[in-house]
Amino acid sequence: MLKLFIAVGIYFTVNSVPIYTPPVVSTIQEPPAYAKWGMLAIKETQAKYPNASIIDYLHQGRESNKDSTIEKFKLWLKNGDHEFGVFVTIEFTTDTEEVVNIEMQETSR
Repeated sequence: MLKLFIAVGIYFTVNSVPIYTPPVVSTIQEPPAYAKWGMLAIKETQAKYPNASIIDYLHQGRESNKDSTIEKFKLWLKNGDHEFGVFVTIEFTTDTEEVVNIEMQETSR
């Protein structure tokens, strides 16, 4: 009888302790605001350097002027044994998102 009371006591003790369950967090994220411009930077870089592979991509920031916005990217390319960077600057009208200018500049770093 003592064993039964001990077993029942252990059962209630174990089952009365709350178990922590972490909240479910959604892993679906919206693409960043610069994603559209990053795709354009990649497309334009591939057009200018068709034989090179883009091996890295970095969004360097956004600058807003009165009527226009500038997105800056750095892409790292590899063409055979040669690796180099390309800075891509895309200026567009803030309201209409119409591209005003795209500049590219090669760099060794």
